[in-house]
Amino acid sequence: MTVPEIDPFHTIAISTLAHRQEAEGRDIIHMEFGQPSSSAPQGAIDRSHHILDTDPMGYWESGALKARIAQSYADNYGVTVDPEQIVLTCGASPALVLALMSCFTPGARVALARPGYVAYRNTLRALHMIPVEIECGEAERYQLTAQAIDELDPPPEGLIVASPGNPTGTVLSGEELEAIAAVCRRKGIRIVSDEIYHGLTFGEPAHSVLEYDPTALVVNSFSKYFSMAAWRLGWLVAPYDRLAAVQARVGNLFLTPPSLSQHAGLVAFESGAELEANLETYRRNRDLLLEALPEWGLRRIAPPDGAFYIYADIGHLTDDSLAFCMDLLRDTGVATATGIDFDPVEGRHFMRFSFAVSTELIEKAIQRMKPWFAARTKAAATGKASLDVV
Repeated sequence: MTVPEIDPFHTIAISTLAHRQEAEGRDIIHMEFGQPSSSAPQGAIDRSHHILDTDPMGYWESGALKARIAQSYADNYGVTVDPEQIVLTCGASPALVLALMSCFTPGARVALARPGYVAYRNTLRALHMIPVEIECGEAERYQLTAQAIDELDPPPEGLIVASPGNPTGTVLSGEELEAIAAVCRRKGIRIVSDEIYHGLTFGEPAHSVLEYDPTALVVNSFSKYFSMAAWRLGWLVAPYDRLAAVQARVGNLFLTPPSLSQHAGLVAFESGAELEANLETYRRNRDLLLEALPEWGLRRIAPPDGAFYIYADIGHLTDDSLAFCMDLLRDTGVATATGIDFDPVEGRHFMRFSFAVSTELIEKAIQRMKPWFAARTKAAATGKASLDVV
């Protein structure tokens, strides 16, 4: 068996250029990654200072934090989760690896939405599994449907679900998620649900797959809603039949997440006012972009129901979104993400804006990008007119 080839995360190249320009003194606005610019809740920071002063720390898994996470499932979704089903990890990425390794063998076929988070496809390949991408376009609101999963022949061994999704921010309704779970149950498909953007919705709250399928594995983290990306703290909810397999792998491959982060994470749960204030900032940022983008000719966008992204069709302006985003960065100092990371087929016609920054920075970014997009739109129209004449 050869070492599998995986694609690079192309937006890292955009971010690398952005940071290089920033180091040279240029004012850069970072809208390329889903990384909140707000800090961790103040209570979590205060607790961390105390722990640093009083606790030497070490390898440790906080029973109190596991219990608090389990309680959140009862509070938010009305489902019962045993604290022992909670496996703490160094962020969501190891949790995804654990979920896949604990359920599927090399060669297993695992379905996922396209567009979707770049690491799903590449992690599957790195683990010698086969990603089965389901095209999800405008008609499907860029999300999976029970019908599309039911039509897969042969059915895959697994399915990755994400609601809210990345790069689109689209949210599955409870009815559709329930229907997806029913199809998977009937066909023996194990669900892995990435729920890291839960808490970040602008309408109805997102539903957990655990409401409809207690055998699913759920990935989550403190990086998004809790604004604690740098603390590298996440978790996996494992069903009883895969719990021993998950625990054996986490102990050998990853050990425990940082003790300091676990102390901070427990306090972060009690910081609701700060976290909801962050959500209101994202809501305002979203509204500003939804008002601005159509004026720039970007009228076809995925419905941003949650998370902090807008996924926009720029096919009328380019067929090379990576070069397009690089040009935008060089000309305006605004870093964004190329769609090819999320969709290797149609992504060259899309770009993603992250609005997980301050409203002041969103307003500044809009001021910079407005004339740039106007010039690009004019150039594209002129070019099309010239071709029409020819």
